[in-house]
Amino acid sequence: MSQTQQEISMLRNELEMLMRERDGLLRVSGAAAVFVAELDSEKLPAVTLEAAEMLAESLNELTEDTLQDALNAVKAHIQVA
Repeated sequence: MSQTQQEISMLRNELEMLMRERDGLLRVSGAAAVFVAELDSEKLPAVTLEAAEMLAESLNELTEDTLQDALNAVKAHIQVA
């Protein structure tokens, strides 16, 4: 195998690893979005509310497309009131 072929193979392996990692992060983000959407903030202790707000702020920083991909990854549909 030539050096160019080895480099291509290494890049392919790295890309596949990054895609698997992205899939995992999308599933985590989707689950977090569903969790935050289902929380009743009035019933949370202050320290838990702070953590939920931090999580919600992080989710709000995602692009709309990424958030939709994340929800699709967990096959969730949040009902908008």
